[in-house]
Amino acid sequence: MGLPDFYEVIEPEFASFVLPNATIETLGTGFRWLEGPVWMADWNCLLFNDIPNDRTMRWSKADGVSVWRAPSKYANGQYRDTGGRLISCSHRGRCVYRTEYDGQVTTLVDSHRGKRLNAPNDVVVKSDGTIWFSDPLYGILNDFEGGRQTSEQKPALYRFDPTSGELRVMADDFDGPNGLAFSPDERRLYVAETGDQSQAEPRQYIRVFDVEDGGRRLSGGDIFHKVSPGMADGFRVDEGGYLWSSAADGVHCISPAGTLIGKIRLPATVSNLCFGDRFHARLFICASHTLYAIYLNRRGAQRP
Repeated sequence: MGLPDFYEVIEPEFASFVLPNATIETLGTGFRWLEGPVWMADWNCLLFNDIPNDRTMRWSKADGVSVWRAPSKYANGQYRDTGGRLISCSHRGRCVYRTEYDGQVTTLVDSHRGKRLNAPNDVVVKSDGTIWFSDPLYGILNDFEGGRQTSEQKPALYRFDPTSGELRVMADDFDGPNGLAFSPDERRLYVAETGDQSQAEPRQYIRVFDVEDGGRRLSGGDIFHKVSPGMADGFRVDEGGYLWSSAADGVHCISPAGTLIGKIRLPATVSNLCFGDRFHARLFICASHTLYAIYLNRRGAQRP
């Protein structure tokens, strides 16, 4: 059985990562701009954000799509902490907040050295419980995704320790840090540089850092891969360390060596994605105004 036309096999190994009888499914459409998908295994559902509509949405096989939280403080990237609580980045609140077990919302961090954060964009949680997030300016540059506000500091990548309360700048040589993901062994951190989009030719590529000193220091930061067409916004890593990245023409699969090995083509720009559902082998894809999903022959990476 041959592969469907929406797959593009660039390197032969990609053919073994996908399934010839698995189709792209449309789970919901009619949104404005989707972001922040996160699988809630104990609830058997996906949460994701419709940013311009200021709401967090819920999808489940049993109930389809519904509104889970509105307003959401123009939430963007999301992840679960080691206790299963939802960690969210807020454009309007210029903060990272946590949803507690009883549903109450706790602001974890909204400033650094007395100055407000810009607009936290995406987030991951390391196995030691530390929360890593990007803080570009995008969410406060216009009124579409949170409302114009004044930046008080340069874009940066942060590490927050919820136990000690320490907030540390891990890298600040970005024009626009965006999506981020750890390798399966957490020895590498991938970060999207989506650049200063007011420039004619913004810096846009994925960088890779070595995680050192027990997760308290990064080194490196070289260019790992440049997505084309478009740019890498959000991405996730599978069990073998392959990066599944957003792109203008769909989802790109990138090897640990930084080589593009294949694509899942879609009719809209992809912003972010995550693995979930049974065996963590279904890819949920936020593409502009539509939520898609497809089963793969790969499983998403789990915490070590």
